[in-house]
Amino acid sequence: MPVAIEMNFKGATIEQYDKVIELMGLTRGNIPPGAISHWTAKTDDGIRVVDVWESREVFDRFSQEQIGPFTQQAGITEPPEMTYRDVHNHLPHS
Repeated sequence: MPVAIEMNFKGATIEQYDKVIELMGLTRGNIPPGAISHWTAKTDDGIRVVDVWESREVFDRFSQEQIGPFTQQAGITEPPEMTYRDVHNHLPHS
């Protein structure tokens, strides 16, 4: 079942986020297997990232292998506050 993950990185900056994306090699059209959608925005106290993945297991593996190490490398030292929600429906863009 698809899962939505909201990650709130307190104290993180958009510049750090951009560095993480660069380190991961992610670009439009080059997203990780199992990822369905992704967006990010600046908040009053950091950044918010919201993803939809095919399953929590696929996301958790990607998080351990990529998000954790690359956020540390970009200088984001605090783990995000995370909320998981089962996705009832999503409409693909294509």
